[in-house]
This record gives sequence, structure tokens and C-alpha cells, in this order.
Amino acid sequence: MKKLTAKEKEIMDMLWQHGPMFVRDMLKLYPDPKPHFNTVSTQVRMLESNGYVSHEAVGNSFRYKAAVTEEAYGKSSLAGVIKNYFDNSYLSAVSAFVKEKKISVEELRELIEQIEQGK
Repeated sequence: MKKLTAKEKEIMDMLWQHGPMFVRDMLKLYPDPKPHFNTVSTQVRMLESNGYVSHEAVGNSFRYKAAVTEEAYGKSSLAGVIKNYFDNSYLSAVSAFVKEKKISVEELRELIEQIEQGK
């Protein structure tokens, strides 16, 4: 899965949080100064062409919805980071978290315990 740009992620967050929407509804969620309708519409169509968004026709307009779940995107993003920065080694990634004190040894023990219990 291709990594989303900040603007694409912003649109996907709207769809994940609010469900199917028209572009005009998305515009209402942006802070001022709001982007132009055509800008958001183009970004949504690009997301659709990349498989992240789908649409349904409602009258003469389109209602867009997320075609990829937030969870699926998150897993894909994490896998990409591990592949690109940790030589595809999850062990190296966890080791880096421990070295950087992002996860404690106690938390690591809890994680191992959960894995052993099948959670």
C-alpha cells in the first residue's frame, strides 16, 4: 500500500471518522482557510484511483467512502517502516524501541506473556 501524503491522510481521517461523505461535507470539516472545492475533489479522485476510496452516485453527485480500513492502512504503514528502516526485521524494530527507551523491559515481558497466552 502506497504511503499517504499529509493531505491524503487528512481526507482519509475524515472518511474513517465520519463515514461516507460528499466533498462539500468534507470542506465543512476543514479549518479556515478552507481549500478550494476542486482541490479536495481532485485529491479524493486520486485516492480513488489508488484504491483507498470508492464512491456511489447520489443524484448528480458522488458520495465517497473509505475502501481501506484505518487498521489495514496502519498495519501496512508499520510493515513499510520495518521493511525500509529495519531491514525487514521486526526484532530489530523492537530492539530499537528498547534501546531508545520507548518500551520498557517490563512492557516487553508483558508482551511476551500475552503472546504466549495467545492474545
